Amino acid sequence: MNVDALLETDVLQVLFRDHGLERWADLLPEQLAAALAADRHGDLGRWQQLLALLPEVKTRDLDLGADRVRVGRADEVEADLQEEIHSCLRAFQPWRKGPFELFGIHINSEWRSDWKWARLAPHIQSLAGRRVLDVGCGNGYYAWRMAAEGAELVVGIDPGLLFLAQFRAIRHFMASSPPVQVLPLGIEAVPAKLHVFDTVFSMGVLYHRRSPMEHLETLRDCLRPGGELVLETLVVEGDERQVLVPRGRYAKMRNVWFIPSPAALQIWLERSGFGSVRVVDVTPTTTSEQRSTDWMGFESLADFLDPGDPSRTLEGYPAPLRAVVTAEA
Repeated sequence: MNVDALLETDVLQVLFRDHGLERWADLLPEQLAAALAADRHGDLGRWQQLLALLPEVKTRDLDLGADRVRVGRADEVEADLQEEIHSCLRAFQPWRKGPFELFGIHINSEWRSDWKWARLAPHIQSLAGRRVLDVGCGNGYYAWRMAAEGAELVVGIDPGLLFLAQFRAIRHFMASSPPVQVLPLGIEAVPAKLHVFDTVFSMGVLYHRRSPMEHLETLRDCLRPGGELVLETLVVEGDERQVLVPRGRYAKMRNVWFIPSPAALQIWLERSGFGSVRVVDVTPTTTSEQRSTDWMGFESLADFLDPGDPSRTLEGYPAPLRAVVTAEA
């Protein structure tokens, strides 16, 4: 695959060097080439073709701080062009994170990601002028919200190539792009002990890690001293000794390893070198927040819960409960 055509590696390297990320800039060409070569499902070529077919219409009318991240308005395009854009965006399904609105087209994503943002936004430090890393960023929905809060640079990382294609599709229609980049990389790609970012987000990642303590330490080492971690993850009720280790799947997910109580999670963070740990929100996930839609037509939360007792997963575990925790490096 042509890395530069999809990711503009030279531009990324300059951007990273301008923001104190020289060590990472030097590694990017090899990392990105390897990431695109690892096209596990063989769909990257099709997504690149779809990106090339997007209509050449640009807008400066953006509202990235809206719950439904908005690019353009319906009255900026004729009906036939709107239908063409709609058809193109449909080709990038499933849309997991959102919602978005492009030229009046509502992308009704599986997750109401705006609800999570509303829960955490009042509790975090201002993002104005900060360098931000969003680990497990998906298609970049939260990265746009972070840019709207005044972040100097937002780097989103997620190995999912479809998420990269969705991000590029959204950005394609912007006449000038805010300081947001989404890269098809995992946390392992960040140079060890970088200590550069002012804020690091890790949302919906920790329970997928075989070694959660190692993940927390890696997040700490991405932050400058005094930088803020914003962590969102599954939790279970209980005291500091309570940690759920699913025997097999959890809510039909194979890769769920450890789900701590909020009290246990606080200890994990402290032992990983964080201070000022605060549990700022604990909220059950509902079938209104995570659900199948016409933009994500696969199974969703309602299919993962016991139909006779929605307080339990199909496997008999407590239904999803999510916490937002902030901490200082």
